[in-house]
Amino acid sequence: MSYVEVPGAKVPIRMWTDPAKVEDVAMQQLRNVATLPWIKGLAVMPDVHFGKGATVGSVIAMHGAVCPAAVGVDIGCGMSAVKTSLTANDLPGDLTGLRSKIEQAIPVGRGMHDEPVDPGRLRGLPSTDWDDFWGRFDGVAEAVKFRQERATKQMGTLGAGNHFVEFCLDESGSVWLMLHSGSRNVGNELAAFHIGEAQKLPHNQDLIDRDLAVFIADTPPMQAYRNDLFWAQEYAKHNRAIMMALFQDVVRKEFKKAKVTFEPVISCHHNYVAEERYDGMDLLVTRKGAIRAGSGDFGIIPGSMGTGSYIVKGLGNEKSFNSASHGAGRKMSRNAARRRFSTKDLEEQTRGVECRKDSGVVDEIPGAYKPIEKVIDQQRDLVEVVAKLKQVICVKG
Repeated sequence: MSYVEVPGAKVPIRMWTDPAKVEDVAMQQLRNVATLPWIKGLAVMPDVHFGKGATVGSVIAMHGAVCPAAVGVDIGCGMSAVKTSLTANDLPGDLTGLRSKIEQAIPVGRGMHDEPVDPGRLRGLPSTDWDDFWGRFDGVAEAVKFRQERATKQMGTLGAGNHFVEFCLDESGSVWLMLHSGSRNVGNELAAFHIGEAQKLPHNQDLIDRDLAVFIADTPPMQAYRNDLFWAQEYAKHNRAIMMALFQDVVRKEFKKAKVTFEPVISCHHNYVAEERYDGMDLLVTRKGAIRAGSGDFGIIPGSMGTGSYIVKGLGNEKSFNSASHGAGRKMSRNAARRRFSTKDLEEQTRGVECRKDSGVVDEIPGAYKPIEKVIDQQRDLVEVVAKLKQVICVKG
């Protein structure tokens, strides 16, 4: 489908989904965003749903301002995937041991490494620039500086919630490695700090929703936020790179005889801010639950832990600010999913996938998400499908 345009206070709301099927609270959030004085455009992805401050699945383009709540609290959250030389025929009949090896290599949930990972010992990672990256931690908000030791030990860890590590097969039987994570606790704390700081500023006192508080360009608060924002986005990117290197190391060891090779890694943020130019104007484009889908850009759009994912290539549709959805999107809250589904439902909906099937992940059950095939179909003018993947192992936090 193409987009549907809904009137907004300052700009039209372009929606790549049926507005009538969007929950009322999410539609109200979108209307609230469209009232902001600095807004120049608002695009809504087919996986849209209610979120804190701004909807998940929204792309907000502003001139001279940025809303930290519209980035999301997991700054830089995103995906990485890589195609391997392995095929389905190389996999053992019982995948339990392989899943266990992955979990041993990559801490999940609140887990962290006993000692910071040394990137220099991981194949394929650059050994330079790490001192510079960590040196810049001295410039982040004072309120978060005491977290440096934790941040170093969480680098290369998964986290919980909807984050995952997966072993997948494409339709030709090739094996892919995929993972989803962000900036861990340090990104969350930086986001929470700056949202609080923005809410104190005088120009934000009369907003329709205090969670939409913004920083204004060329002011000290904006400069401080940009510094911390871009550092956290870089942390998230490094976090995924280290996890992927650890994941590849497991695969090399477990499939020694196959002498596994890997194609270039595809990586994309889906909670972030980028400086982009549209219609001759420099804008700050916030993607919260959306990926960049410029012409030729590779992206990853996952479904749920039982339905599979898509590797896509962007078509460069400027009406969406060169964006596409970040996943299937939830159709019910975590609490609603826990009330609605049982562990028996989880076992049924993840049949054939080696994964957790206990009450701790019932809120991640496939039935709590929108159908990924429909979400893909609704954005055929935003991306083209390169590969369809189906997981055989899913590691959850």
